Amino acid sequence: MFRLHHHDVRFPPVDQATPDGLLAVGGDLHPERLLEAYRHGIFPWYNDDQPILWWSPDPRAVLFPEKLHVPRSLQKCLRQNQFTVTLDSSFRDVMEQCAGPRPQYPEGGTWITGEMLDAYTRLHDLGYAHSVETWQDNQLVGGLYGLAIGGAFFAESMFTKVDNAGKVALVRLVRQLQAWGFHIIDCQQPSPHIMRFGAEEIPRSIFIRQLAAALKLPDRLGQWEFDGEMAREE
Repeated sequence: MFRLHHHDVRFPPVDQATPDGLLAVGGDLHPERLLEAYRHGIFPWYNDDQPILWWSPDPRAVLFPEKLHVPRSLQKCLRQNQFTVTLDSSFRDVMEQCAGPRPQYPEGGTWITGEMLDAYTRLHDLGYAHSVETWQDNQLVGGLYGLAIGGAFFAESMFTKVDNAGKVALVRLVRQLQAWGFHIIDCQQPSPHIMRFGAEEIPRSIFIRQLAAALKLPDRLGQWEFDGEMAREE
């Protein structure tokens, strides 16, 4: 297993990962290292009782913005304007909600550690990490966060407290990313939820090539806002 050192932010080639995608261990979550990782299709995923673990799974779950599929029931919800959706208005709140207890994990625990909260908040301050917030009656009821580099968005986590709140955040984000010309949304690992929205699994080698093409686009740094008609529900 490749062990990272604090003075060197470089990673080994992703094809050296184990069959389950584990590539390296150690290092830190400083912005330079995190950005280097994402630019090469690598992301951290670990628990509080583990060292930092770096992953690059094969195959890779991705969503191409132009292939977004919106289930019919959700289309109805979008037309009803049940929520207000914003960008980058409560980044750390969204992360903290994503780190909270989940019904699907009754044993408790989270991979979004305090260390990761601080690290990604720093990336948000630098203009790379972004959040989508879904509001109802002035209460934060859903959202997601991730990183944007070039024309690639790296989706990290989502939460919902009200039916469809997280899904609405996802749809609104994907539509905005498509309008901005983003090439690819990295979903990392497949799940029934994201696959229902049109995500697909592709070989890591193809993902790395498409990521390299997306990274040729300029970074969209700073606080995000929805464009024009995107600023309201359809």
